[in-house]
Amino acid sequence: MNEQVKRNIERFPADFAFRLSRQEFDGLMSQFATSNVGRGGRRKLPYAFTEHGAIMAASVLNSRQAVQTSVFVVRAFVHLRRTLAPYKELMARLEHLEKTVGTHDEQIKAIVDAIRLLMPPPEEPPKEPFGFRRAKKS
Repeated sequence: MNEQVKRNIERFPADFAFRLSRQEFDGLMSQFATSNVGRGGRRKLPYAFTEHGAIMAASVLNSRQAVQTSVFVVRAFVHLRRTLAPYKELMARLEHLEKTVGTHDEQIKAIVDAIRLLMPPPEEPPKEPFGFRRAKKS
């Protein structure tokens, strides 16, 4: 696979494929049973493919299994898009609602401020006399 990518590098711009970092690869090594470097294991870091890169990789490989895999990959991505389409519409609606509600806070505050300006000022409670008071006779 690495060899095919190298031979067809113009088909794999950075948004299609990229090499994993050593840390990313080491993380994969700990999750999957892979051979050791000294025992015929991987000598170079592998490529990772984006959606478009996976389709391009499938088109570069020519074996019977690669052709079957490319058909499978294309079908998988079509299915994924169909599955996610309703969520995309929902996300767009939520973003619109979020923008609308975001302006409501400011509008409500402006309305409350306007109402306060229209209201007469509150009357001050009558002042109680200051000082000594005589007790009322019963």
